Amino acid sequence: MSTTDTRLSALEQRVQRLEDEQAIRKLHHAYGYYIDKCLYNEVVELFAEESEVRFMRGIFKGKAGARRLYIDRFQQNFTNGNNGPVFGFLLDHPQMQDIVTIDDSGTIGYGRFRCMMQAGRHISAGEKKQWWEGGQYENTYVKEDGVWKIKVLNYRPVWHATFEDGWAYTQPNYVPFFTEADLYPHSPLGPDAIDPDPVLWPDMDVVPFHYPHPVTGTPWQPA
Repeated sequence: MSTTDTRLSALEQRVQRLEDEQAIRKLHHAYGYYIDKCLYNEVVELFAEESEVRFMRGIFKGKAGARRLYIDRFQQNFTNGNNGPVFGFLLDHPQMQDIVTIDDSGTIGYGRFRCMMQAGRHISAGEKKQWWEGGQYENTYVKEDGVWKIKVLNYRPVWHATFEDGWAYTQPNYVPFFTEADLYPHSPLGPDAIDPDPVLWPDMDVVPFHYPHPVTGTPWQPA
């Protein structure tokens, strides 16, 4: 192969990697916009068949598990079964601070995002409630037949707070974790497995980074 051919091949690989990174960003931000408006049917279609959702220590396996969480649980609880927004319910999830990495195969990607949620119900909807939530994603994506899909959605809420009092007054277990007692099929809407590691404010930890340190090249390790 000539020097020119080698350079062209390297450039094609770099362009493909950039396109894949941008496709994953678009996929994840689309997820955020769908979640904002309670479009749970559209959310589930972003997942690969062999996928999982990690949320509040619950592990929901496969696209069926994603459907159980987003449609059977969230859609019923938040919008009374409606696929889309309902009067007086706010659930905004801005997605930010993207770091996206593609592995050498070009078919697996990783993304770290931050979420800052504002949520609540308007007093005219019958239940005045307003709260904040901050969280991080450390996700895995897979490219199937040229299309990027969510392989592992690992959402780690870091803190919750009422709007009135703020995070300094958050009560322990403000949003309860899933437990062994909630497992599917004993609990029809529960997760398939439990991950005991995640913590919530005021407890703190570091959500592991999928990428090495950009200067030293050293993977992060807990102390």
